[in-house]
Amino acid sequence: MALKSDRIEAYTDISYFCNDTTAERGGIVVHSTGGSGVAMDDSSAVVTYSSSPSGTKPAGLLLNDVVNLDLTRQHINWHKDEVQTGSKVTLLRQGQVTTNMVVSGVSPTVGADAYYGTDGKLTTVSTNSVKVGRFMGVKDADGYVKVDINIT
Repeated sequence: MALKSDRIEAYTDISYFCNDTTAERGGIVVHSTGGSGVAMDDSSAVVTYSSSPSGTKPAGLLLNDVVNLDLTRQHINWHKDEVQTGSKVTLLRQGQVTTNMVVSGVSPTVGADAYYGTDGKLTTVSTNSVKVGRFMGVKDADGYVKVDINIT
């Protein structure tokens, strides 16, 4: 579980698909392909977790778990915000979340700028990355931290 339930969703976006085999919610996804930007069901509007933030543009913070299930044997668990690979995902563009998707070894401080790093994890280091928000606290005992997301 990468997100706790206490969150403020001021602006979300449901116009992108995620074709990753699996993806855990709580990290920053980037534009994989451009998409036309005019159609809600444009199949070229795809987001993914990036292996390197260099040269990428953040799309938002992933609010769904992307799973790869055999839907003839079991169903999606809607209570856990799961979506099937290749489906639409919900992205947070503005709001506050409590996540544990923070780069290992990084200890954010209150008010520090938040950037995204490898695999969408948040960091305080701006190397080859774009600012996506601000940390609202420090990590708790379980590694979670509150962050204010503002992707314009």
